[in-house]
Amino acid sequence: MYICLMYSNELIKGTLKTIVLNLLSKEERMYGYEITQHVKEATDGKIQLTEGALYPLLHRLEADGLLTTEKVNIGKRVRKYYRLTKNGSETSGNLVQEFREFSSTMNRLLDKFTLNPSYHG
Repeated sequence: MYICLMYSNELIKGTLKTIVLNLLSKEERMYGYEITQHVKEATDGKIQLTEGALYPLLHRLEADGLLTTEKVNIGKRVRKYYRLTKNGSETSGNLVQEFREFSSTMNRLLDKFTLNPSYHG
């Protein structure tokens, strides 16, 4: 489940991989809670990721070879850091470009219908 104050779960689910990979491309390494907090801060709280949404994705990305992990002992706790692989970095760039193009296409499409509501073809 995603906690989203402004956007539908479907939109967040469809963009979560892009969000996480892009964030990791900007940072050397991050742990799960840190990722959730960066997303929350960057969106002024409009997107809040839950552990139930984030960790399965991180595990899939690791299994797909897009992330590596590093375990660090912090006192009595072990913190798992995630870092992009070379393939993960390339995938991140491709997904961001794809999303930007998709967003631009959607804006043109929606503007066409908004500006001309009687448009039928």
